[in-house]
Amino acid sequence: MKAFIVSLIVMVAVAAGASVVLNSQFQKSADEAYTTSGARIDRAH
Repeated sequence: MKAFIVSLIVMVAVAAGASVVLNSQFQKSADEAYTTSGARIDRAH
């Protein structure tokens, strides 16, 4: 039973850590991600 509870705690910690890392470093808005000459972003809407 102890191993199951520890594994749940570790699972939550890993998920929270991954969420923080992915949201702060890898996720970009469309106008940041597609800033090349071939991509146009229309902000009219």
